[in-house]
Amino acid sequence: MLRYLDADVTELSTGWRLETDSGEVPASVPGTVAAALTQAGLFDPAAPVPLQGRDWWYRCRLSEPAGPAVLRLEGLATLAEVFLNGELIGHTESMYVGLDLAVELSGDDELAICFRALTEALAAKGPRALWRPRLLDDQGLRLVRTTLLGHMPGWAPTIQAVGPYRPITLIRPGRISLDDVRVAADLTEDGHGLLAVSARGVPAGLQLRCAGLSADFVADGERSLATLVIPGVSPWWPATHGPATLHEVEVGDDEGIHLLTRTGFRHLEVTTGDEFGIAVNGEPIFCRGAVWTNADLLGLSGDRETYTPLLQQLADAGANLVRIPGIATYESPAFFELCDELGLLVFADFMFANFDYPAADTGWLGLVEAEVRQFLDARQGNPSLAACCAGSEIAQQASMLGLPAARWYSALATEILPTLVSELRPDVGYVPGSPSGGPLPFSPDAGVGHYYGVGAYERPLEDARRANVGFATECLAFANLSDDDSIDLDAGVPKDPGTDWDFADTRNHYVERLYELDADQLRADAPAAFRDFGRAAVAEVVTETFTEWRRAGSSCRGALVFHLADLAPGAGWGVLDSEHHPKSIFRALARAWRPVWVGLTDEGTNGLRLQLVNDTAEPITGQVEVFGLRDGEVVVARATAEVTLAPRSATALNATDLYGGFFDYTYAYRFGAPELEVAVARLSVDGVVVSEAFSFPLGRPAALAPAHLQAEVHEDTDGWVLHLSTDRFTQSVHLSAPGFVVADDWFHLIPGETKHVEVRPLPQTAADARPSGVVRTLAGAPVEF
Repeated sequence: MLRYLDADVTELSTGWRLETDSGEVPASVPGTVAAALTQAGLFDPAAPVPLQGRDWWYRCRLSEPAGPAVLRLEGLATLAEVFLNGELIGHTESMYVGLDLAVELSGDDELAICFRALTEALAAKGPRALWRPRLLDDQGLRLVRTTLLGHMPGWAPTIQAVGPYRPITLIRPGRISLDDVRVAADLTEDGHGLLAVSARGVPAGLQLRCAGLSADFVADGERSLATLVIPGVSPWWPATHGPATLHEVEVGDDEGIHLLTRTGFRHLEVTTGDEFGIAVNGEPIFCRGAVWTNADLLGLSGDRETYTPLLQQLADAGANLVRIPGIATYESPAFFELCDELGLLVFADFMFANFDYPAADTGWLGLVEAEVRQFLDARQGNPSLAACCAGSEIAQQASMLGLPAARWYSALATEILPTLVSELRPDVGYVPGSPSGGPLPFSPDAGVGHYYGVGAYERPLEDARRANVGFATECLAFANLSDDDSIDLDAGVPKDPGTDWDFADTRNHYVERLYELDADQLRADAPAAFRDFGRAAVAEVVTETFTEWRRAGSSCRGALVFHLADLAPGAGWGVLDSEHHPKSIFRALARAWRPVWVGLTDEGTNGLRLQLVNDTAEPITGQVEVFGLRDGEVVVARATAEVTLAPRSATALNATDLYGGFFDYTYAYRFGAPELEVAVARLSVDGVVVSEAFSFPLGRPAALAPAHLQAEVHEDTDGWVLHLSTDRFTQSVHLSAPGFVVADDWFHLIPGETKHVEVRPLPQTAADARPSGVVRTLAGAPVEF
């Protein structure tokens, strides 16, 4: 779509009315039918009814000045017709293809959009499919370019996408309207920034400007090109590895300067094939983060205000990669702008999933090419975009049904999409599917995999190493309980179609494996304890798993949990709940993802090993210590050492090397009675513990006993702080402070010292409110504060 750099732009966001059976109701644009009906009290998101089986009309009176203009409609879901003063002026058959319509305004106009029913389109016969996925509720979706959100019972609420979910604007073009803009920013080995911008329709005398330098555009056939070399430019890094520095890219002439975009200078290397991995500026990145779904399923909002709470929390937790899966929607420019700012890499699926798509249908392919071109056109200059993918679980479907390898990937995945990526974003990586690679496309040890060995397949925790995971673009899905005890235990529990189990069963399996409990009996006898053990179990599982994957010598180059946030209240897959509050699993991930981190791995008769990681650009000098606890309170075999962690390094140290002699930290040799129930490792910098890790050689139940906790609230210059102490080792401490958010939670507490936890008020909490609440553990009575 054209870049109108000096245009007069009016957003048509107010004055819209939606026609319903009860009369017209106000409607927000951008927005959806579901959101407008909900606002009018005519739709219940908790019990959604189908919306795509009828026509919906949006109308708006325009009082804009008379004259020519461009009407831009950035996203209409899905089959839509656009009318001006009763005359059809445009239509779309894809929710992913925007429209620019030339209009002549009279000064008093009516704009109307009809969103047509999908009934006939979903019933249409296309080329015969080789398989029919059970995940979706309508097989006709493979022929219609709309989101699969709203059509996956058991996975997500069935709120169907209808309406103008992206902005509608009226544009009065000025002098500078650039077409087919390409922005390429790279970083050389000696630290110079390379910037190249080309476009069609560049007026004479236009210059490119960045970082105080400028260059003229030079015509080259139909295109014009300007390039800059910026010595010693500040580079862009993923947040875990350095600052995500952005630079304004401007174009201008004697009559004015206009912002084209913001970009970051980084050199991206994506290794595809069986050893998929991402390197930035010459440094291999251990990628960690989550699979995105949607920030606002009801309204499909794409503004910064909606995205920020989720993406900011993800970045603050030590993540550096987010994947947009093919079951969702293309996210708006604001999403990528925030990822650029926060240092979050993006692995972006094109919106294809599970189906055998009609890759030989020329009409369908025309829509696909238009959507992909618009998506990549809008991504010019975004340093966060790291890889594109042909979609989710397509080859997996084919291979699991026994089809030969020649049928796993269509021309869409192997020719059409990679050609477009190579043309429009040649700097980013491409894979033909998620998962893909290896002798079978879902093998986790090759290419990009979906690893659910630990998780849905209920393998022991050791499988995280045994599976030799390479790069998991999905992993570790559980029915994660939120901290809200008022929500029904069975609400929102995900379930795969056709199975006789759900993801609460998966969670409960690990409760039994880790704590030697009968989950069903615990639920019947002690529902509150059942919730807390379930929360603790998923936190411990992801801690153990990421410790395996981050250790020195690991085969793993990245892992993304499935998924970031619940779409409805309940025990969904989200590591954040539907209100975007952290769950226990998110707290554990934030500790396991720290850029400067220590972990513990039990190497059996090779002993206990400390895993030390420094992702940052600077050497870290500090102190590492290891010790055991007997009877939860007696410190044994304590050893300390000064360490310097090289920049961007992973190092392993044997605990016995620190101790200077033999001590059976893992109780592998079993000489006599065990001398400890828990081993502890801590990494301190400038006297402050920055990371700690725990190992349970006898299992977690052996280290589970009531303790005497003390909890006191103090106020200092930065706000409220909770002081916690215990007389013996305490597992999975949970802090509940209504109206406040705690900086850490679901952590283990060691005796003999005081832990300080910041307590911050929520926006709606009164300014003079003092935090109060309760501390809960897996053993012992709650303690109020």
